Amino acid sequence: MSAPVIKVTISSVLPFSPISSFTWRISRALSFNLAKAPIRKMTTNVPEKQAVIYYQQNGGPDVLKYTFDYPVPTITANEILVKNKYAGVNYIETYFRKGIYPTTFPFIPGREAAGEVVAIGKDVANYNIGDKVAYIGTKNFAQFTTLDSKKTTIINLGKDASDEQLKLYAASLIQGLTALTFIDEAYKVKEDDFILVTAAAGGVGLILDQLIGKIRGGHVIAVASSDEKLAKAKENGAEFLLNSSKLSYDEIADEILKITHGKGVQATFDSVGKDTFEMDLKVVARKGTIVSFGNASGTVEPLLINRLSPKNVKVLRPQLYGYISEADEFKYYSKSLFDLIDSGKLKIDIYKVYPLKEYKEATIEMEARKTTGKIVLEIPQ
Repeated sequence: MSAPVIKVTISSVLPFSPISSFTWRISRALSFNLAKAPIRKMTTNVPEKQAVIYYQQNGGPDVLKYTFDYPVPTITANEILVKNKYAGVNYIETYFRKGIYPTTFPFIPGREAAGEVVAIGKDVANYNIGDKVAYIGTKNFAQFTTLDSKKTTIINLGKDASDEQLKLYAASLIQGLTALTFIDEAYKVKEDDFILVTAAAGGVGLILDQLIGKIRGGHVIAVASSDEKLAKAKENGAEFLLNSSKLSYDEIADEILKITHGKGVQATFDSVGKDTFEMDLKVVARKGTIVSFGNASGTVEPLLINRLSPKNVKVLRPQLYGYISEADEFKYYSKSLFDLIDSGKLKIDIYKVYPLKEYKEATIEMEARKTTGKIVLEIPQ
């Protein structure tokens, strides 16, 4: 007797077949169990290869490569596959590329993105095909990214999120959450506080300007490298403007002390790093807080802790993930961020949307400090 024919029709591309309707001929003795397959459901538009940005060694922007021939990752039983639509560009990517932070090669950059779920592992219960998501993860300067469905830093937006929302959420997750958590947990900004913000026209800077100046009622002292950038900071809530291309950091410190009548600022939010840390120590008030969170000019030199004693100063080197690692923390802050964006109370300034293939040009411009606000990559579909 011939073996029975079992016809199986699926709505997806299985990882081992290019067709969506096919026939399996199996014998009665065959023990393969379809229930054990890792993929529960998949859309029909997942190719075997994808477009990505990657690099194979540390260095400058020249090490960045763009290819259409990178394998699409496969998912496990608890993972989802996201087809990315937009990805946010963050300065931290330069730290990995330069070797300041360790990497393994080949390395795909990217920390935040938004897109659509196109495949689901068999044990995934909280996502459906077609759900739109915004997430903090890795390897998202690519068309497709796998995510652990149990990961806390994914927001399920449902099926109705607009293209504009996906763009704004991809542009704001890391920088928006950084600003929100820092003004609550690194130093809780209060009304009438004087706060120093360096790189005040950058992505985090413009959000800090708004949150501190417009929402919390503080006085933002903005430092940036051009009058154009300072004008942008003022539009977003900065009150006092200091140009680091026209004044030395010692001169800026003197101006800050004049503004604060010699008392100094209650807190500094400093993403520049090495070049501005001595200024921070000079201008921070008694019992004040230095929040150092970036290395744009290099890493801060080792600090003798007794230098903090004369003014009882607190110094933090926080990172976002230390504030949102628990599910309830991420849910609270991400909801707060999206509510502010959707209500129009917080504006996300998108400097430019680059095609994925032009990331090299985008980071060159960013690293030269020629940009303001946020750079976003649009991923080919």
